[in-house]
Amino acid sequence: MQNLNIQNLILAGVHFGHELKKWNPKMKNFVYKQQDGIHIIDLNKTLVYAKRAMAFLEETCSKGGQVVFVGTKDQASSSVQEAAEKSNQFYVTKRWLGGTLTNFETLKISIDRMKKIQKIKERFEMDHYSKKEKSRIEKEYKKMEENLKGIKDMKDLPAALFIVDIQKEKIALGEAKKLGIPVVALVDTNCDPYLLEYPIPSNDDSFRSIQFFSNLASEACLKGWKTWQSDMHKEQHLEQKKTDKKQSSDEGPQVLNVSRGRRLVAAGTAEDMEIELELKKEEDEPKEK
Repeated sequence: MQNLNIQNLILAGVHFGHELKKWNPKMKNFVYKQQDGIHIIDLNKTLVYAKRAMAFLEETCSKGGQVVFVGTKDQASSSVQEAAEKSNQFYVTKRWLGGTLTNFETLKISIDRMKKIQKIKERFEMDHYSKKEKSRIEKEYKKMEENLKGIKDMKDLPAALFIVDIQKEKIALGEAKKLGIPVVALVDTNCDPYLLEYPIPSNDDSFRSIQFFSNLASEACLKGWKTWQSDMHKEQHLEQKKTDKKQSSDEGPQVLNVSRGRRLVAAGTAEDMEIELELKKEEDEPKEK
C-alpha cells in the first residue's frame, strides 16, 4: 500500500469532518481539532485503522472470500463500481434492496429472472411478444439490472462488505451485522465507529476521499485474490501429480524380457545401472552345452 501515507490523505481531503453541530460524540477519539466550524479528523489514527482494514480485506480475498463494495450516493457510485470491477469483487451502487443478504435465496430468484430476460433479448425472442408485453418486460429488466448488475454472479453470501457511508447504508450494515459478516467502512464525524469491525475515520462525502479509499480497498482485494489464484494453481498442480503417480502405480511396472526367456527385469522397479549389471552377468555366464 505505497499510496497510504499522511501526505496523500491530506491531498484527498480525508481530514475534513462535518460541522460541529452534526458530530457524533463516539467519534471523539478520532478528532484532532476544531477548525472553522468543522471537526478535523486525526489522520495518524486514520492511517493506523486504514492499514488494519486493508490487511483484513487482503487476507479475506487470499482465502477465496469475496467482498461487496457498497456506495449508492452520487459521489460514490462511479468510484465504487470501478474499484470493485478492477478487483473482481461485487458491488451495489444504485439501491440496496432490503434482504439482499438476509433473504439471499429470494434475491437469487430475482437474479435468475433477470438472466432469463437477458437471454430472451439476446435471442431476439422479444419479437414474439405484443408491444404491451415488450414494454412491461423492458421496464422490469431495466429496474432489475440497475439494482442487481453488480451482484448478479454472486452465488453465496460475501465474506465482507466495504461501505462508503454507514449512515446512508444503514440497511446494508444492519444485514451484515445480523449475519455476522465483517464490515470495512469509511466513518465520518457524524457516525458511530463502534458499529462495525473495521472503521476508517475519514471524510465520506468528498469524491476524492471516496475514490482514494475505494482504490485502496480494490488494491488490497486484488492482491489477496492473486494470492488465492496462485495457491489454487499450486494445489491443482500437486493434485495432478498425485493422480499421475497413482495411475502409474495402478498400472504396475513394465516388464522387459532381457534373458533369452530365462530371466525377467522389472524396468519400473530397477535402476538403469542394475539392468546393465544384470545383462552383463547374463553375457558372462557359461553357455550350456
